[in-house]
Amino acid sequence: MPIPEDVTGDEIDKDVRQELQSLPKTLAEDVAKNLVMVARLIDEDPEGAYGYSRVALRLASRVAAVREAAGFAAYANQKYSEALAEFRAARRMTGTVDLWPVMADCERGLSRPEKALDMAGAPEVHKLDKAGQVEMRLVAAGARRDMGQLDAAIVTLQSPELASNSVQPWTARLRYAYADALLAAGREGEAREWFAKAVEADRDGSTDASDRLAELDGVEFVDALDESDGDGDSAQGDRPADEGGEETRDEKPAEDED
Repeated sequence: MPIPEDVTGDEIDKDVRQELQSLPKTLAEDVAKNLVMVARLIDEDPEGAYGYSRVALRLASRVAAVREAAGFAAYANQKYSEALAEFRAARRMTGTVDLWPVMADCERGLSRPEKALDMAGAPEVHKLDKAGQVEMRLVAAGARRDMGQLDAAIVTLQSPELASNSVQPWTARLRYAYADALLAAGREGEAREWFAKAVEADRDGSTDASDRLAELDGVEFVDALDESDGDGDSAQGDRPADEGGEETRDEKPAEDED
């Protein structure tokens, strides 16, 4: 696959660059450039990112960072079996538990929420940092919802992190997931309160909490650029129906066992 001229490979994280030092210099450079392309495209062009990840995997399948990148690219394309296999391979190579939550979410994607809940109660969770533990809580709540256990999902999300007034990288998504679960349970007043709190914490627009809040408040959006038959009246724009923010997805993951 073609690599743009502005991609040098030096853009990758220093830890990944260190991993690639085990490869011959030219090969390491080629792998690095493909990993840069995966990172560059994964949000806007998941299929393109997946293609570059397969090239990197073909060149250096014994490098943990490559297996991890391949896992995330597969995950972004809802290839959950493949993603889980790659995450497991990366975990075996590194011995770390950082990928545990996304591996559990892959189990959700494979319609195995019970397996995701088993992972949420495993000893590995205690080895995660705070962000990883919050992510695991989000995945567990999602698994509860997959099983139709709305009340249990709500309870799962109730935590010191949810109650805290300090804003952390995970705060908006945690509040959003809680609001969404409350709304699904018919607790609209509480849901509105928590969507508003999610908006307060969502400084980079990582969720669509503001849209969800507006919907609850009955706000209708008008597209001023869309004129009807030249009469000057603007038409109401359709609201996007994307979820924008609960845990990691509603996608589906991998087959092999740990």
